[in-house]
Amino acid sequence: MTVVNSPPSAGVSPSRRRTGALTGISLGYFMVLLDTTVLSVAEPDLASSLGTSTAGLQWAVTGYTVVFAALLLSAGAAADRFGAQRLFRCGAAVFALASLLSAMAPGLGALLLLRAVSGAAAAACVPASMALIALLYPVPAARARAVAVWAAVSGAAVAAGPIAGGALVEAAGWRAVFLVNVPIGAVVLALTRTRSLASARGDRRIDWPAQLAAAAALALLTDALIAAGAGAWTHAAWSAAGLLAAALGFAALERRSRAPVLHRGLRRSGRVRAGLVAAAAANFALAGTLFVLPLLLQQQRHLSPLQTGLAFLPLTVPFAANPPLTGRIVARVGPRRPVLAGLALLALGGGALAGAVLAAAAYPWIALGLLLSGFGISCVLPALVAAVMDAAPEGTAGAAGGLLNAVRQVGATLGVALMGAVAGHGTGWSLLLSAAACALAGTVFALTRPAPR
Repeated sequence: MTVVNSPPSAGVSPSRRRTGALTGISLGYFMVLLDTTVLSVAEPDLASSLGTSTAGLQWAVTGYTVVFAALLLSAGAAADRFGAQRLFRCGAAVFALASLLSAMAPGLGALLLLRAVSGAAAAACVPASMALIALLYPVPAARARAVAVWAAVSGAAVAAGPIAGGALVEAAGWRAVFLVNVPIGAVVLALTRTRSLASARGDRRIDWPAQLAAAAALALLTDALIAAGAGAWTHAAWSAAGLLAAALGFAALERRSRAPVLHRGLRRSGRVRAGLVAAAAANFALAGTLFVLPLLLQQQRHLSPLQTGLAFLPLTVPFAANPPLTGRIVARVGPRRPVLAGLALLALGGGALAGAVLAAAAYPWIALGLLLSGFGISCVLPALVAAVMDAAPEGTAGAAGGLLNAVRQVGATLGVALMGAVAGHGTGWSLLLSAAACALAGTVFALTRPAPR
């Protein structure tokens, strides 16, 4: 078994080295999540600069989340096989480089390719970061505090994304939203170059053919939805046929695999399935809203990019403020009620946004819908982590975490594709679709047998 040896930090106490390493791990997660929101307010400028359509914008967003989602399914196994520190640092380096090249992309095709590379690098970082925290803090109480820090940083990334994106676009155009990742990536690499994170290689198997089939199925599903939304029915039909072939191939490979992408124990758990449906719906609503609403605010209500970022504060501020409170509630009453409350708030928020847009109401009514949605998301997502982990069969916590993150990104991909398609018939109707998705997921979760307390 080969262990990665990083140079020690001479003269630095173990406690300070751990704190520095945790900061680097958390900043890596910050960078990955920032990229899912910072581009939202840059959409009109990007479309104007590259001369692309709404479909092109959808792929600029989903090109990242499609690959991110598909590779998350096996990234945990890759961390076990190649070493978590090695995979995390490689992912952070590739992410920073791909971001730099994205800022210099000469056209939409190059940008889409680089967004896919960024998605692959992001998938390498997320499961590896959790493995590194477990290695860094072996005592459960200390680990819980470290995970709370790591999760709070994710909330800060979501909160900062629209505002940072608006300020950067207003100052230097859409390319600046990618350049911000370069210095963050450099800091991440510096802080995680420590022996405290040295991790061993393993011999866990990865079924790459099944992994590629899963990625192809998700990409073809997204392409079919985007093409249908643009009225390109022949294109959509061909993509749907490819989707069917990829899905059948994936199913056949999974049946024969000795290292399946989707853990069989997780597939059989009704409570896990209900939690995954809820996670997909929550990210569907969040990503779809972040895609369609900035276009409305900038193109129809003529807000600047910075004004648009500030307009999203009622949605994003609860991400930074609410998760610790949700954590205490989950510890006291369990995750079920916070999940149901969060989905209800998301459905109400989506409905309020749809009504405000359809009625051409003033911004305070939009702010109300965003505030309800923000508290809903920040309530449901931390509780869902606990719900899925509690429901996962013994020995499958790592696989459950990877699957939960993958399904969240699938939901985000479908939110951009479907809500972007429906927005062609009116932004209000696309926001109503997000409300319906959350209401349906809440019903599914409510009807599932609760976990014993």
